[in-house]
Amino acid sequence: MGERLRVAYLLTQDGGGPVDVAVRLARALLDSGEADVRVFGPVPRRGAELLGENHERVEVGGKSDVRAGRRARAALLAWRPDVVHAQDRRSGLVAAGLVAAGLVVAGPRARCGVVQTYHGVPDDVGEAWFRGVARAPGPSPYTRTVLAADAVVARAVHRTVVPARAMGLFLSSRLRVPARRLAHIDNCVGAARPHPPSGPVRRLVFVGLLVARKGVATLLEALAVPGVMPADATLAVVGDGPERARAEVLAGRLGGRVRFLGFRPDVPELLRAHDALVLPSTMEQQPLVVAEAMAAGKPVVATDTGGVADMLGDAGRLAAPGDVAQLAARLRALFEDPDPGRTGRELAERARERFAPGVCAGRHLALYREVLGWPGG
Repeated sequence: MGERLRVAYLLTQDGGGPVDVAVRLARALLDSGEADVRVFGPVPRRGAELLGENHERVEVGGKSDVRAGRRARAALLAWRPDVVHAQDRRSGLVAAGLVAAGLVVAGPRARCGVVQTYHGVPDDVGEAWFRGVARAPGPSPYTRTVLAADAVVARAVHRTVVPARAMGLFLSSRLRVPARRLAHIDNCVGAARPHPPSGPVRRLVFVGLLVARKGVATLLEALAVPGVMPADATLAVVGDGPERARAEVLAGRLGGRVRFLGFRPDVPELLRAHDALVLPSTMEQQPLVVAEAMAAGKPVVATDTGGVADMLGDAGRLAAPGDVAQLAARLRALFEDPDPGRTGRELAERARERFAPGVCAGRHLALYREVLGWPGG
């Protein structure tokens, strides 16, 4: 065991994927015994009990809230961390300010290193433009401004963690962030006892915001293709958003086999209670719900976007984003699979190797020591 680190995580939100990742990572580092950890930010909606006294409430409003940013930086420095790790876009701006102001410098025995995790691009970035396809439609001028700011932050901090390799390629090719400043580390999800389906898949679940890019309309159209959805199969839609009304209309074609559950805090339990996950998004990076479903031993049907194919490997059933016919074919094959539990067990093993909290914590500790120039980096 090397020298004990002091790691500060900075959040500006109380819920969502970045918050869940930060809470699990903080708990895993504390459990490792190799780091003192404190999370600075609002009280997390999920998992606050995992942090206990290792949380300090700090509020940062909008990106232009200069005073709140200064207060957050002062709180961080008062704790005297070895590493500050920003876990969302707004906290990345705050953390980059530490470097810009000359308040932290990484290196052997330096006071502090600054790391951020880049969890995803704005909503109107399309998959083709993201992957660098020639003449692909680009995002709005506002989004291009946001991405330009992202590039500045990524050049200012000492390392940017990308959960998906595809995001690293985007940052280095589109945003011209030097590759040496990027580090690929998978997200971590809570430990789960695998519960693969014991028979053919009949209980399907979708989890996500009901917004256009999550593709719930494409999913419902695919399920309505004749011969795809068995008469005794059901779909549970977990989440809410502006697309719900349209989705409910489309679901009417499926004769009461679709249930809309709204926002739920018990997603891991819901995954265990269903046979398989479907995620038909047009844009993702490394979706936590896919990793959670894998850990629970559930087969996954998804679209080939971001790092999803890399997550699932050969056990994935992938369709092109927005392609109703392809998605219908993958769903039909899932429902007809006589032994989906085999796929579930394979995905659970893959999740243990990549997304387990201990694995995630170890890789972050190595990164922090590298940034600081400490042994073990």
